Amino acid sequence: MLPSLFLSHGAPTLPLTDTPARRFLEGLGATLPRPRAILVASAHWETERPMANAVGVNETIHDFHGFARALYEMRYPAPGAPGLARRVSDLLCAAGLPSGIDTARGLDHGAWVPLSLIYPAADIPVVQVSIQSHLGPAHHLELGRALAPLLAEEVLLIGSGSFTHDIGRFRGQAIDAPSTPDVTEFADWFDRALAEGRNCDLLTYRRQAPHAVRQHPTEEHLLPLYVALGAAGEGAKAERLHASAEFSILRMDAYAFRQAA
Repeated sequence: MLPSLFLSHGAPTLPLTDTPARRFLEGLGATLPRPRAILVASAHWETERPMANAVGVNETIHDFHGFARALYEMRYPAPGAPGLARRVSDLLCAAGLPSGIDTARGLDHGAWVPLSLIYPAADIPVVQVSIQSHLGPAHHLELGRALAPLLAEEVLLIGSGSFTHDIGRFRGQAIDAPSTPDVTEFADWFDRALAEGRNCDLLTYRRQAPHAVRQHPTEEHLLPLYVALGAAGEGAKAERLHASAEFSILRMDAYAFRQAA
């Protein structure tokens, strides 16, 4: 069975820069069974209630500004999967999470940036599901649990965000600058909590983890992790697939979550 994944997608320029995180993502697809479709919970689609996009072909959304022209010329025209979008909505509604369908939205950079490295052919259907950052970690854990049946249906579920995301501290640091001590302490705490299955601590990380609020002044970039964790079910096993830092403040860690035997 496919695992669910949490991926740190970094800056939009990730496809244009040679970093450990980019090289990891470029090799990730070869380590996984080929999915029938992909469902992405991205930090960059926030709505009042969960939504899934149902389109024929996904538009590439360039939801950023101030970068090199080459980035705006990139396209990731992955087919959509309206049937999967309806399935997502049905599963969420059955779990008591009212949801809807968006028939216009394509893929934001939280989806297409990592997917362009993992599956560059753009030939696997992709659906996005939105997050609700005002509802916090517990809601997103339940959202992921509602979507758990998709893993047995050959759907790769990806939560795309950032393991740390205090971009207000960016001061032109080199991309290969090591993480600052507070970033490292937070990442190490979170990794131990995931490895030990301490879900209660994870759900209350803002009170438990060192420097938590500093690493995530707002939560949208960490909440996709809870979707991926929830999709793997009770007793899920966490495996850190990658750990690195960019610009000293962005941890690019990635995890696979597998259902307990």
